[in-house]
Amino acid sequence: MPQHPIPPLYDKNSKVLILGSFPSVKSREQMFFYGHPQNRFWKVICAVMGKDTPVTIEEKSSFLHENNIALWDVIASCDITGSSDSSIKNVVANDLTQILRSADIKQIFVNGRTAEKYYNKYIRDTIAKKAVCLPSTSPANAGWSLDRLINAWGIVREYIEVSSD
Repeated sequence: MPQHPIPPLYDKNSKVLILGSFPSVKSREQMFFYGHPQNRFWKVICAVMGKDTPVTIEEKSSFLHENNIALWDVIASCDITGSSDSSIKNVVANDLTQILRSADIKQIFVNGRTAEKYYNKYIRDTIAKKAVCLPSTSPANAGWSLDRLINAWGIVREYIEVSSD
């Protein structure tokens, strides 16, 4: 059963928490979030924030910190075939309390329906916080164009900007 190998990325200034389901094979290999070149997360979140898309892990990490975005995943460990969300079984959820105690998170977002499903099943009632489900940036969500994703994900910016006033 694969364990989640990537620690959460956050600091005391984080205002939003974005949760995926479980890292893809490519992300697990890179030891960083959204490592598959076809995943549109970095293009989407950077467009929303009006920034250039970072390339290196260091640049991605800096971008998240500079924009008060925390990143992690719902699932700590599970049985999974490759990167297929539909194959996920035997889920153990991550404990979000370390992030929620350290940062003033204004809103939790989940990246796609799989993250939403497991968040609602294992985490929501424990921490008494609802998450807003955003359309998945995964290449499997081919029905959503990059422009549609950027438009839908624009809500993230509202929580960061409102929070920094």
